[in-house]
Amino acid sequence: MTFPETVQSTDGVELRLHDLGGDGPPLLMCHATGFCGPVWQPMADSLASRFHCVALDFRAHGASTRPGGPLKWTGFAEDVLAVVAAISPDRPVAAVGHSMGGAALVLAETTVPGTLSRAWTFEPILFGADPIGSGEPSEIATGARRRRAVFSDRDEVLDRYRAKPPLSVLDERALRAYVEHGFEELADGTVTLRCRPEDEARIWNPGSGGFAVQGVLGRARNCINGSRLQQVVGLLNSNHDNYVSTLRRYLLKPGPRSREWIHTFVAFSTDLPPE
Repeated sequence: MTFPETVQSTDGVELRLHDLGGDGPPLLMCHATGFCGPVWQPMADSLASRFHCVALDFRAHGASTRPGGPLKWTGFAEDVLAVVAAISPDRPVAAVGHSMGGAALVLAETTVPGTLSRAWTFEPILFGADPIGSGEPSEIATGARRRRAVFSDRDEVLDRYRAKPPLSVLDERALRAYVEHGFEELADGTVTLRCRPEDEARIWNPGSGGFAVQGVLGRARNCINGSRLQQVVGLLNSNHDNYVSTLRRYLLKPGPRSREWIHTFVAFSTDLPPE
């Protein structure tokens, strides 16, 4: 199976795809805000005997381009739909997503039911109503704007990110993939974040028109419970849940801080028996 390197999405966006290898049906891997597709490589390696893994860079992330207008969450869902249409035009695909990537998967399925055969998401950004409020900058947006964008070189980035959470808990392979693909060189030899701090802030700031998740969870429940999908939402405990222990094994370093970053999940599948 051969995947295209780029896919055209809506709003004039060109998406970059990363073939992470493996044998079997395609598994679409969707990253969190600020990251890029190749951070999934450690988990893709662990699934290589079961799936052919492919990851995308969402719009304004990694090597994908930026839209001319607002960075809306519906745009990330449109990125998912564009990629699925390109890699599996005749049948739904399995997918995994983290945070924004998980929300994009749920939004894509609610927009075009039957896009996904199953989805395994953790920390998906799903709310029954706008949790940020109208007009007030969110704490996440404020923090994103403070993020340092430019470093002398990638070695400096690695040293800094290894030294403090949350990135210090990443598996070294995932961290190196992020620094390699999530930064680009400038003319003076320095490196800068490909997902610009202002772009990340626009995603979370309702005042910019970027935050458009209101009612998504209700829509997802209606879609999933009212059709052929079942939904499971739960709190996870890393002491006994295989789901969290798997994520910690392949994406995070061992340690008590790991569990702080994994709290909730939404899973749905056409293959689950009614319960």
